[in-house]
Amino acid sequence: MSTTSVTQQSPVTIAADAVVVGYYTTDTGLEPAPGAEPVDASVTGGLSAALTTLGADGSEGSVHAVPSLGSTTAPQILAVGLGARPTDASAPERDVLRRAAGAALRAISGPRTTVALALPSATAVDAEAVALGALLGNYSFQRYRGTETPTTESLRIISTAEGAKAAVEHGQTVAEAVSLARDLVNTAPADLVPEDFAGVAEQCAREYGLEIDILDEQALAEQGYGGHVGVGQGSVNPPRLVRLSYTHPAATATLAFVGKGITFDSGGLSLKPSNAMDWMKSDMGGAAAALGAIRAIAAAQTKVNVVCYLALAENMPSGTAQRPSDVITIYGGRTVEVMNTDAEGRLVLADALVRAQEDHPDLIVDVATLTGAQLVALGTRVFGIMANDDDVRSAVATAAADAGEGAWPMPLPEELRKGLDSTVADIANVSGDRWGGMLAAGVFLREFIAEGVPWAHLDIAGPAFNQGEAYGYTPKGGTGAATRTLVRVADAYAAD
Repeated sequence: MSTTSVTQQSPVTIAADAVVVGYYTTDTGLEPAPGAEPVDASVTGGLSAALTTLGADGSEGSVHAVPSLGSTTAPQILAVGLGARPTDASAPERDVLRRAAGAALRAISGPRTTVALALPSATAVDAEAVALGALLGNYSFQRYRGTETPTTESLRIISTAEGAKAAVEHGQTVAEAVSLARDLVNTAPADLVPEDFAGVAEQCAREYGLEIDILDEQALAEQGYGGHVGVGQGSVNPPRLVRLSYTHPAATATLAFVGKGITFDSGGLSLKPSNAMDWMKSDMGGAAAALGAIRAIAAAQTKVNVVCYLALAENMPSGTAQRPSDVITIYGGRTVEVMNTDAEGRLVLADALVRAQEDHPDLIVDVATLTGAQLVALGTRVFGIMANDDDVRSAVATAAADAGEGAWPMPLPEELRKGLDSTVADIANVSGDRWGGMLAAGVFLREFIAEGVPWAHLDIAGPAFNQGEAYGYTPKGGTGAATRTLVRVADAYAAD
C-alpha cells in the first residue's frame, strides 16, 4: 500500500507526478473547489476554460487529465468533479471527497511515484476523507498477476488544517484494514481454506498484540459447536472458530464482532447453480471485515475492548455432507433442522453468537454475506442493518453513514418467526415462505441472542463483492464492505 503524508506546499510547485484538484458544477459553468484555485490560475486562460473545452461538467466522479505544459511542477493535472457546490463550501460531503480522490487515483495512467491531492481539506476530517479515498482507489490485488498493475507509491495530502497529520494517519490505518479484507475476499478459495484464514488471523494477532484462540474440528465437536461441524463435514478442509481479543486499559466498553467466514460456498447438497457459484469465494466477506476492523482498532489503540469471532468453514457437497432434514445442535444446546444446506452461514453464526455472549459485551455486531434476498431488497451497494433494539439499529446506521458506507435499517417482523417452526427441532434454518428472506434470516439469528443483549446484524451479501466495473474508490471484486462501519462503531463507543 502507498504511504501518505500531509504538506502545506502549493499544488503549483509541489514535486509530484500528478496533482489532483476538484471542480464544482454551477449554473454558469465550472468553478474551482478550495485547493484548486492556484492551479486554475496557473494555466494560461484558466484551467476551467480548458476543461470546459474538453467537455468537463464537474459531475461527481468525472475525471479529466490535462498536461500541465509547465504551469505546475507536476507534469499532469487531474481535475475531478465534485458535483454541485455545497451551500457551505467549507463543509463538503465527506464521501464525495472519498469517491473523488479514489476516482482520480484510478484514472492516472502511466508510471507514477508521487501524487499530490489538493482537494478541499479545510478540516482534519476532510483531509482524512481525501487520504482514505485515494488509498482505497489506489488498491490493486496483485497476487496472481504475472505483470503488476501500476499503483502510486506516495500520496501527499495538501492541507493546512489543524490535526491533519493524525487524521491522515488514521485514514491510512483504516485503508490498510479495508485492503486486508479485500485481499482475503479476492484470494482464490483453494488458497484460503479455513485453516489458512486462521493462519492470517494468527499473523495479525502477532503483529498487533492480540490474544487468539483457535478451535479446530476436534475441539469444535467436543465442545458442541454443531453449526461449524455440520457445515464443514462435507469438506476435506475442516472448520475453525477463531477468537481474537483486543483490550485497552482505559476502556469502559466491550464490543463483540462476529464474522461469517464460509471460505467457499457451493451450497452443499442444496447445490447452487453454476452461474451463482464463481463469486462464492466472497462468502467469507463478513469474517474478513471483522478481522480487518479489529486490526485497525488495535493499530489505532482505540479506547475500547473488542472480541472478534471468525466462524470459518467450507460448504461442500460430498458423501459426508450434511443433508436437508438433518438436525444439528448449536453451541449452547438449541437444535436446528437443516432444511436447506445452502443456508449454512446462519448455522456457524449461531454457534459464534452464543459463544460471544459469554464475553458479556455491551454490543454484538455480526457481519455476513448472508442472503441473496439482500440483493433483491437493497441491491449491490447498500447493506441491511437489523437489530433487536431500535436505538442499536439507529446507532449502527449512523456509524455506517459516518464511515461513508451505504446501509439501510431494516425491521425484524415478528410474524416471520412462525415460518421457521420445525416439527422435529427447536427451529428450522429456513422459512417455508418465499418472501422476506433477508429478514427471516435475521429473525433466525435473533433466536440465539439472549434477552437484554444488544445485537445488530449486517447483511452485506451484495456490497461485499463488486461484480461490475470499478467506481469511485470501489474496485472490481472484493470491497471490504462493513470494515469501516465496524471501526466507526468502535470509535463511537470509545468516545462515550
